[in-house]
Amino acid sequence: MSTLRIDVWSDVVCPWCYIGKRRLETALGRFEHADEVELHWHSFQLDPAHPKGHRRSVFETLAQKTGAPLAQIGAMTRQVSELATAEGLTYDLQRAVSVNTIDAHRLSHLAAAHGLGDQMHERLLRAHLCEAEIVDDADTLVRLGAEVGVPEDETRRMLTGDEYAESVQADFREARAYGATGVPFFVLNRAYAVSGAQPADTFLSALRTAHADAAQATR
Repeated sequence: MSTLRIDVWSDVVCPWCYIGKRRLETALGRFEHADEVELHWHSFQLDPAHPKGHRRSVFETLAQKTGAPLAQIGAMTRQVSELATAEGLTYDLQRAVSVNTIDAHRLSHLAAAHGLGDQMHERLLRAHLCEAEIVDDADTLVRLGAEVGVPEDETRRMLTGDEYAESVQADFREARAYGATGVPFFVLNRAYAVSGAQPADTFLSALRTAHADAAQATR
């Protein structure tokens, strides 16, 4: 049995990333060889210039970034939230807070070292997008890590140093090497790229193609 590797670049404050995650999961639920899939999560920052320690509402951040009035930002986020609802997600973007996500990504790498990468990424997405948690706050990250099984003392120690910082930067470099300029970004068997929160049918088609080509190559 051959393994089908999926690498996913994502940011924990990205509403499209959570939607894309759910759509991929839907596709995997319909994929005939889902038991052969190996999923790897990678870090990406939508706004690497966001000052560390600076917090402001997502609405204010989007208004400044796009130059659009708050009313228009509200309409945009409502549309995204409706798409999320269709995937079983309940967004609360009106209360969500923009932060620098470096520490959250370092926590994801620590969790991955414990075999909890998917669970940690899921928890961080839900915390920011659905629960308006402040995902650069040390105590919050310790608590969220503990919820999925990451030892609290390890998270605190990691947050006080620079552990996994280079791993996060390596993820950024690899994303650039693949030509990724935004997220979510998916690469199947290091050969097929799927950019954006595509429909589940698109993911399923890509999965079947990648699997068929891998099977052909091993004959």
